[in-house]
Amino acid sequence: MLEPTMLAVVVDGRWRPGIGDPTVMGWVTVAAYFSAAIACYRAAAREPRPDGTRRTRPAPFWLVLAGLMVALGVNKQLDLQSLVTQVGRDVIEGLDLYSQRRTFQAGFILAVAGVCAAALAAFLWAARHLLHRRWPALLGMLFILGFVVIRAASFHHVDAFLAARLGGMKWNWILEIGGIAAVGLAALRIASGAPPRPSRPQGAMTYHYRVK
Repeated sequence: MLEPTMLAVVVDGRWRPGIGDPTVMGWVTVAAYFSAAIACYRAAAREPRPDGTRRTRPAPFWLVLAGLMVALGVNKQLDLQSLVTQVGRDVIEGLDLYSQRRTFQAGFILAVAGVCAAALAAFLWAARHLLHRRWPALLGMLFILGFVVIRAASFHHVDAFLAARLGGMKWNWILEIGGIAAVGLAALRIASGAPPRPSRPQGAMTYHYRVK
C-alpha cells in the first residue's frame, strides 16, 4: 500500500479548512517557501540594473516571485486545489455530467498546464535583460510549476510516482523543495552580493583627465 503524498484536509470526500500537510516535511516546505520569499524581496532591491548601477525602485521580477512564494507556501497548508476539485465535482454532478468527468478532468489539467506555461514564458520575458543572473530562479520555477501540473493531474499512477523514493527522498520533495531551493539561492546570491554602484544623475557629464 502506497503512503499518501499529502495529508489533505478532506473529510468524507469534502474539503474542510485546516492544516493540509501537518508532517515535518510539510512544515519544512512551508518554511522554505517563506524563506525564499524573503530572499526574493531582498533581491528586488539589491539587484543591479543591466548597466550595473543601483535601482531607484525594486525589480518587479523578484517582487512577483516573492508574492508567488508566499501564495504557494500558504496553499501548501490550505490545500486549495482540493477545494477547487470539490467545487468542480459538485458542478459536474449538478449538471448530470458525471459520466464525462474524465473529459473535464483532462480539460482542467490542460488549463493548469497552459497557465503554468504562460507564467513561465512571462518570467522568461521579464528576465531577458538579466538572464545570466536570473536563470537559476527560472529553473526553480520550472520545477515548481511542473510539480503543480503533476499534482493537478491527480491520477493514480501520478500519485504513485510522487510517492516513490529516490535515495530516500520522495519525488514530490525533490521537485518542490528542489525548485524552492533554486529560487531562494538565486535570490540570496543577489541579495548578499556587493551593492551596485550609484546611478549617475541624468544629464551628468563625465570628465576624463590625462596624467602627464
